[in-house]
Amino acid sequence: MAKIETSSVVVQPKKKSSFTFKANLTGWLFASPWVIGLIVFFAIPLFSSIYFSFTTYSVLQPGEFIGFQNYKELFHDDLFWKSVYNTVYFAVLFVPLSIIFGVALAMMLNMKVKGLAVYRTIYFLPTLVPHVALAVLWMWLLNPGFGLINGTLDFFGIEGPNWLGSVKWSKPSLILMSLWGIGQAVIIYLAGLGDIPEEFYEAAEVDGANWLQRTRHITLPLLTPVIFFNLVMGIIGAFQQFTLPYTMTQGQGSPANSLTFYVMYLYDNGFKFFKMGYASAMAWILFVIIMALTALIFLTSKRWVHLSR
Repeated sequence: MAKIETSSVVVQPKKKSSFTFKANLTGWLFASPWVIGLIVFFAIPLFSSIYFSFTTYSVLQPGEFIGFQNYKELFHDDLFWKSVYNTVYFAVLFVPLSIIFGVALAMMLNMKVKGLAVYRTIYFLPTLVPHVALAVLWMWLLNPGFGLINGTLDFFGIEGPNWLGSVKWSKPSLILMSLWGIGQAVIIYLAGLGDIPEEFYEAAEVDGANWLQRTRHITLPLLTPVIFFNLVMGIIGAFQQFTLPYTMTQGQGSPANSLTFYVMYLYDNGFKFFKMGYASAMAWILFVIIMALTALIFLTSKRWVHLSR
């Protein structure tokens, strides 16, 4: 019998196509402007500022390493504590008021009435005004001599205060100006209200719940994720308040430094007095404060933020 020889054919795996490499390379090339910008304009300055906070760096000179001296001087700087007080005062009042008025406006703008799109546009328009123009506008409105607000109060026999020229009224005036521009937060609240299922309200109406009960037990609990987001963003924005008070006071923080906010004082130290090491120390203190407050909000959010399932 003839012997039949069989030969096994070994299939060699195909070489990995260069298509994947080219695709990855193309992706990195498109992303490279953003990556380079992140490294050059964010990462390097961020880590450099840590080192500068321990030096006498002044932009014009490299500076010397002095350890924690900048931080020690900050805690003995009266104007530093004044700026902290002004910023905390603003944040404590503005953030809760912005949430209360923002939710109330969103609920009104969520009603089914004629001309709703017009009303929504009107409330959103102030957010499109640049902050510098906004400051100039409100300086005219709050002028104690010929301002529209004091003129209106005078029409009703009420003597208006010296809004921006008074230590007592300067920060409330700034809070009033800032509340005028909460239209962006209102849009976010409107989106949150649109995500609440109508079935919940229908079931509550069948059970005899009135408007207040529906708001308390349905609207507000299911809106808490949006409130949580705006709370975090509001605190971050409040502690970085700069443009409005700087424009109104021409960087002076007057009257009597009642409008000298933390970031204003940081800017003055870094770019007016060229104490960049001192300003870097202030920046990292602000970073720690904001991170601590944000972490506290996240830790407590499990108790009051409700997610619909």
